[in-house]
Amino acid sequence: MARIELRNVTKRWGGYYAVEHLDLTIEDNAFVTLLGPSGCGKTTTLRMIAGLETPTEGRITIDGVPVFDSEQGINIPPNKRRVGFLFQNYALWPNMTVYQNIAFGLSNINESGASVNEKGEVVRDETGKAPARKLSKEEIKRAVDRVSAIVKIGQFMDRYPSELSGGQQQRVAIARTLAPGPRVLFMDEPLSNLDAKLRLEMRSELQRLHLSTGSTFVYVTHDQMEAMTLATRICLIDNGVLQQYDEPLTVYNRPSNLFVADFVGNPAVNFIEAAGAQDGSGVLNLTILKDKKAAFTPNGGLKISDWFALDDKAQAEAKAKHDKMAKEPGYVEKTNKDTVFNYNIAKVEEHDEKRAAPTRNDFVLGVRPEFIHIGDDGAIEGEVFSAMPTGMETTVKIRVSNFLLTAVVFGGVVYKIGQKVRLSFSGDNIMLFSRENGRMITNGEVKL
Repeated sequence: MARIELRNVTKRWGGYYAVEHLDLTIEDNAFVTLLGPSGCGKTTTLRMIAGLETPTEGRITIDGVPVFDSEQGINIPPNKRRVGFLFQNYALWPNMTVYQNIAFGLSNINESGASVNEKGEVVRDETGKAPARKLSKEEIKRAVDRVSAIVKIGQFMDRYPSELSGGQQQRVAIARTLAPGPRVLFMDEPLSNLDAKLRLEMRSELQRLHLSTGSTFVYVTHDQMEAMTLATRICLIDNGVLQQYDEPLTVYNRPSNLFVADFVGNPAVNFIEAAGAQDGSGVLNLTILKDKKAAFTPNGGLKISDWFALDDKAQAEAKAKHDKMAKEPGYVEKTNKDTVFNYNIAKVEEHDEKRAAPTRNDFVLGVRPEFIHIGDDGAIEGEVFSAMPTGMETTVKIRVSNFLLTAVVFGGVVYKIGQKVRLSFSGDNIMLFSRENGRMITNGEVKL
């Protein structure tokens, strides 16, 4: 259907950068979620691709055709980009039946060589040589029948939106968006008005819909569970800056920095501050949880000093690029400055502590709750602070000294508050971050 490319796309108001020098490629037939906290720039990004927002600078192409280029003065309007929109508000016409709502966009098509084939798909003469024409009633009916069958609302054609449930209205909105045959389908938090059970069902429907239509989907959400379950790739943005663009499990297991690790995952990742140095065997000998000793073995035998050397080089190149840009005419300094993510260490009692500036011997371990093993052979003793069983699994918060660690135990295990337990870290997917710059160094194994 459509491959989308963004190059150096920026949107700013004065010195406030909503999106900053974004480079992004969305492959044909991808399902990409734009994920991030409120105000991070994800909706602005979607609106710029769709043509609803004009970038300050940069270039956007759809199927190799530029739809925006600040240098060449190109800015194709939304109705010429052949894209579909699905928003939080379904915006169905209350005085029209379901059939009329879906057919509304089709009746407005007046393009060169436009027609509907026997499968009910809208086809166009992309060369523009054929004369413009409107679709006939028979063609419109074929197209409506096709999309109504895809979203399973064929039995509701004569009903009005007020006679439908929230989930059924959502399906009508999807069908109306799909009917004109858009190359790209944009969705801006379309499930946020639905209850939890219906949202889960609609996620499954959207996933099936993506496969059956073969369209490129771009989906905006702040719900990381939606992003993880729906996307082929997640584009995670914070403060207008792309933080990571990867497949969901890569984002989960190998986050690029502390912010990504914290934002993705439910229950949230455990952050544990650590200090130490790497010995000649490659093991990083650390002190964690105030006075506990731990040995971190990096995957692939990574030398920490080599990682810092490469990181220094990358940061020097980024600074040189920024300094060069700062000398160009019209450059505007960013007022919403980027900072190292202020991660949270879960504690029983919070104290205002003055901490020295981190050095290259200061790290943060990121331990997902499923990698905390509770068993008699655990090296550290803790106390159950809270236990929340859900049937399939139990989320347990464990107190170690003044620190709180969250573990997920699968199965119907019952824990009592105050119960003494022993814990260890399992697997080789424990994350190691630099406290100095917040970036991830590597995954590895931790022995306590």
